[in-house]
Amino acid sequence: QVRLVESGGGSVQAGGSLRLSCVGARSDRTITRVAWFRQAPGKDREWVAGIFVVGHVPAYSDSVKGRCTVSRMNENDEVTLEMTNRSPDDTAMYFCAAGQYMYGRTWYQVADYSYWGQGTQVTVSS
Repeated sequence: QVRLVESGGGSVQAGGSLRLSCVGARSDRTITRVAWFRQAPGKDREWVAGIFVVGHVPAYSDSVKGRCTVSRMNENDEVTLEMTNRSPDDTAMYFCAAGQYMYGRTWYQVADYSYWGQGTQVTVSS
């Protein structure tokens, strides 16, 4: 049973940074990629960033490219998302998702991920 657990959310002022953490993806050897999504009230869940388990190749959405870093730490089964220069538009619940990559799948389809965490709230004030 895979259980993804996010942590690191909280409140930050505009321009500040937060580092989110997700653990639990290593418990299933079929998981080949881990992603971060976010969902603001009244909006659809939006893909933010992702990383392949092997090779640690990252990918970013256009909305965060240049101010976001996703990393995987081998030694402690942790995938982190660090975002700088946050704005109130970044306020959302952030979710960690994991699944198996298959040819033709994109990063941003919610249905392509088998496992989800409960989410961690990030609030950015102006």
